[in-house]
Amino acid sequence: MRNTFLTTSLSIAASLLLMGCNSVQEQQETNASTAVQVVGAMKNVMWKGELGGTINLDTIGNKQHLYGLGPVEYLAGELLIVDGKSYKSTVLTDTTMLVEETFEVKAPFFVYAHVRGWREITPPDSVQTLQQLEAYLNKTTQTSKRPFAFRVEGEVEQATIHIVNLPEGSKVSSPTEAHQGQVDYSLKDKQVQVVGFFSTEHKAVFTHHDTFLHMHLMTDDKTQMGHLDEVVFKQGKVKLYLPAE
Repeated sequence: MRNTFLTTSLSIAASLLLMGCNSVQEQQETNASTAVQVVGAMKNVMWKGELGGTINLDTIGNKQHLYGLGPVEYLAGELLIVDGKSYKSTVLTDTTMLVEETFEVKAPFFVYAHVRGWREITPPDSVQTLQQLEAYLNKTTQTSKRPFAFRVEGEVEQATIHIVNLPEGSKVSSPTEAHQGQVDYSLKDKQVQVVGFFSTEHKAVFTHHDTFLHMHLMTDDKTQMGHLDEVVFKQGKVKLYLPAE
């Protein structure tokens, strides 16, 4: 009888300990789930000519709920990870591109985060451009964890995206040189999904010097993807998603 009682007590204690450990682990995972990770730096690419890959995307161990963006090494294309799927876009011509799904690619700098849950927001109709979106995000996330990933889904009236396309063998020591060969593409009346990262502390690291945003856009049919330079979101046709905290 005593042995049975002892065994039962030990089982209960072990279960409670395991539950406690699991609870702590789940809380740690939740706290870390939206943490933004940065590898390399834009300024090292633009000013120091460090064009080689600093990360192989396939080495990111946990790809579940993964979001990220950056350029292809040697500035030979653009990269976008959406919910654990990785896409690479490269220039074919001045009007066409190739978008393929692959993790077998390297980036000279890359920003990414694991986001397990999102909260949906309908932005005001006044939020149509990148500048308006930046101001809205900055105003509404003053008490939120920063930096953070975000998403935009819906329809654009028009947009301009680019793909870096540096000629092979080029040397880079300035942003102007880094954008040699870049091709711009115009979109109109397209259903799109956008992954972006917001930070007030990472200018020239993963955002350009004059913005808090770095955003890549992909059309819903996955035929066009690139760095988002300009946009006019269609009023009432856009949803904004921020990490659920």
